[in-house]
Amino acid sequence: MDSFSFIIRFLKDGGFFMYPIALTLFFGIAIAIERFVFLSRMHANNHRSLKIILPLLMTKDYQKLFDATKKIKSPSASLTAAALKRLQHSSDYQGLESVIEEQIMEATPLLEKRTPYLATLANIATLTGLLGTVIGLIAAFNAVALASSSEKASLLSESISIAMNTTAFGLIVAIPLLLIHSIIQSKSSSILDSLDILGLKILNLLTETKN
Repeated sequence: MDSFSFIIRFLKDGGFFMYPIALTLFFGIAIAIERFVFLSRMHANNHRSLKIILPLLMTKDYQKLFDATKKIKSPSASLTAAALKRLQHSSDYQGLESVIEEQIMEATPLLEKRTPYLATLANIATLTGLLGTVIGLIAAFNAVALASSSEKASLLSESISIAMNTTAFGLIVAIPLLLIHSIIQSKSSSILDSLDILGLKILNLLTETKN
């Protein structure tokens, strides 16, 4: 109960600017949860599909590989299916690299969707906290100017303490959001790296088959 009361008082003492910072935290958490769930599911699906695709690719059983990609929903399966479809329409292997690059480019926005917002929200929280502190200090000095000599020291100390709450809260929100942004970005980068590797394997193996 003491901790809860401290948090309520901390937010209340910070004034108006605590509310936009709290709103920033809410949106950041919502985006983080959605992205984490989506990318975790996508990473698991991609990992499972690679266990199926790579052995079939190494054995060059392309018909069985193409049938398998129809049953799998993952970036790796989509890339492999697009490459095999290209070979069905053209036996000279021209444009295969472009097809692979196109599939990776199509997957990139889906994997990185809304992730940059986390860094933006972290910056907004920090700057809003600083703005709240500056405005709070301005109000504090104005109040001190009108106070009596005996009240100035205590009033200034109390006002500065309250004004600093917004900076503290902004940093409390911004630091976890930046950390979460890095974690989510690493997840999406891991999937894109696996697509790059798979694309090279497909290109090399199909080129070897041609030769």
